[in-house]
Amino acid sequence: METELRGKKALITGGASGIGLGIATVLAEEGVDLAIASRNPDAAVIEELKQKAIRCVAIQADVSQEPQVEAMVAKAISELGHLDFYINNAAWTWHQPITKIDSESWYKTINTNLSACVWACREVCRHMIARGGGSIVIIGSTARLTTSYREAAYRISKTALHILMENLAIEMAPYGIRVNMVTPGHFLTRLTGNVPPEIERKMLELIPAHRFGKTTEIGYAVAMLLSDRLSGYTTGADLVIDGGLTLNPLPLYSEEEIRNMNLGEGTKE
Repeated sequence: METELRGKKALITGGASGIGLGIATVLAEEGVDLAIASRNPDAAVIEELKQKAIRCVAIQADVSQEPQVEAMVAKAISELGHLDFYINNAAWTWHQPITKIDSESWYKTINTNLSACVWACREVCRHMIARGGGSIVIIGSTARLTTSYREAAYRISKTALHILMENLAIEMAPYGIRVNMVTPGHFLTRLTGNVPPEIERKMLELIPAHRFGKTTEIGYAVAMLLSDRLSGYTTGADLVIDGGLTLNPLPLYSEEEIRNMNLGEGTKE
């Protein structure tokens, strides 16, 4: 189905790796011009995106620093001419148990994951209001829906992003600016790459789809939400993409029983 995204301009934070790169890849295939913001933009990644016949510029920025976020948005507008889309994706975490949380790790997590989005959306929305429209997608996390040890700061930051998205949606609606969220489950990225194999096996057992997500699957969802043709009446929505992880089915049945319970009488796989 045609998204009608070709020729649009987008800024993506954390767009040089992981989920951000999955989003950038899909948008590049749709013909969107990209500004990729990252602490250390990978030249090879930027060149690969350029090969998809779109314009792609790299912007070095530490989004935990307000002045750098302001400069990032200004440079993206200057390089691309304007912005139709903003995708807030950059995130990191410094996991600590409650009795060992220190101020440095707390503020790094909050500023990188939450404050950066506030600062960037403030700047982007000013630009989009003046232009008379635009679309923003904020990347959340199922961490706000599932508890996990040592993740208090991270979960707080991601939960607050959802609240921010809702306020952005209602405040920007009069200006024709749509704001939505995509909430990924477990995807293999730098952020999750240090999970031991035995823990990954346990996680696969908890996910009804029994696999981890592909980063381009988030990209396709973002493209749909950005598209006025496909999602023109959608704002304030949260699309969870997690293979069923947050449904948390109780382990009352074996895998064989689950696979066979909806087959015809006397039929088994």
